[in-house]
Amino acid sequence: MELRDLLRRLVDDFKSRRNIDAYVITFLSLVFAVATVVGDVIPINLRWAAILSGMGLLIYRLTVPEMTPSVDRVFVDRSSFDDIPFHRKIADAREVWIAAPSAVNLLSPQNCEALRSTVLSKGEGALRIVVLDPTEASAVKIASRQLDGDVDYPVQELGSSLENVVHLLNNIALWEVSGVFEYRLAKFNPGFSLVAIDPLAHKGRILVEIHGYHNQSTSTRMHFELTRQISDRWYAYWLDQFECIWRDAVSAENGKTQLHG
Repeated sequence: MELRDLLRRLVDDFKSRRNIDAYVITFLSLVFAVATVVGDVIPINLRWAAILSGMGLLIYRLTVPEMTPSVDRVFVDRSSFDDIPFHRKIADAREVWIAAPSAVNLLSPQNCEALRSTVLSKGEGALRIVVLDPTEASAVKIASRQLDGDVDYPVQELGSSLENVVHLLNNIALWEVSGVFEYRLAKFNPGFSLVAIDPLAHKGRILVEIHGYHNQSTSTRMHFELTRQISDRWYAYWLDQFECIWRDAVSAENGKTQLHG
């Protein structure tokens, strides 16, 4: 487990008052262990009390059924991902996959610069992006109805956002970078957006946004994050979802695949 994941878990546990007894016993055990090493400053009865308390807690926990994580910790809205900005998520990444109707929120100037200076700056780096094909008028119209028309407080319009993003992707394809960049155009909206960071690596992670039928705003849509450690099965499922979209999408730039490396 990475240090940031451990710290996040500790903060979540303390906020929810979970496992406090285990943390207290662990802390006291560490204090007693250090004190024993540096000198005989703790009475023997206190040492035995700490040892027996730890053993008792361990035995007790073996009899307690495994707790299912709160669904509110698994499924969150977009604001929960703001704790760790995108540029920090991809700081050490070698590969990033993105699939979204327009990806306009993700492909901000700051995030594009982060992709350029991290993933695309590496010789083995690879960036793959799939967005809706703006020439598929029917698909864009239906997606716009879902993403714009069925949101209480819309702030963007899919059609114009998509055109701007495709123009941006054409510009990115001209960048002089060490990594490989490719984008494709999907024929319809699959109903979700997906960002995969180092998807084929053991430490990879996949972020999924479910569009739904109606939302108060784009930021209130259901989001969740998967790793292989959380679920090998569902991690592979969402990995395959991207691969299927990528395979069926049309290569850009007059039907030719855009690569730059």
